[in-house]
Order: sequence, then structure tokens, then C-alpha cells
Amino acid sequence: MLKDKREKKARWEDKRARLKHKLLKGTKMRLVVYRSNKNIFAQIVDDNKHTTLVSASSIDKEITDSVKKAESKIQQSEIVGKSIATKAKENKILEVIFDRNGYKYHGRVKAFADAARKGGLVF
Repeated sequence: MLKDKREKKARWEDKRARLKHKLLKGTKMRLVVYRSNKNIFAQIVDDNKHTTLVSASSIDKEITDSVKKAESKIQQSEIVGKSIATKAKENKILEVIFDRNGYKYHGRVKAFADAARKGGLVF
């Protein structure tokens, strides 16, 4: 069983590296999403300068109240998506490349992406 876990993680890391390599060919900012079992995190990263420009998560103090009121993790993802879109607008970031970090584009990741698009980010 331990061998299977290692193999699964190695496959995921390889897939993630392939996606990142394809995404880094552009010069735009990269919107990276990470989801754990309880929370969702997002960052807008400038790979040329190796800095994080904007970040948002479901444990941020500004949106904690609305996240606690959410009925599901999908609704929490939508709240985080709206939050990062507004923060990006404040920093004059309008266009990004969406890095789903190896996750399938459905469920929480899709809800996050749709909310960020509605908030004004262009992928």
C-alpha cells in the first residue's frame, strides 16, 4: 500500500510539472489554486520575478465570516474566487493564466475559476 501511495504522488507531481512547464511559456501572471480537504488557497504568481503578488484563501481574516456561513466547500471556493478577483483588480492585474495544479477541472476548482471570471479576471 505504501508503494501505491508513493507512485500516486509521483504521478501527480509529474502531471503538475508538465502543466507548469506548458504554462510558463507565456509571460502573463499565473493563478495557482491548491485545495486541501478543508480549505482552498489561491495565489497570483509572477514567475519572472519569482514573487507572489496576490493571495486569498478560505482562512483569510477578511472573508472568514462569509466562509463559515457557506453551506458547502463549493460555496467556499466561490467566495475565495471572488476575493482573489477583487484583490487582483486592486493591484491592476486583469489577465492571468489558470494553473489548476494537477487537479481536474470540476467541483471546487471549477467553482473557484467561474467565480474568479465573474469577478473580472480573464483566463
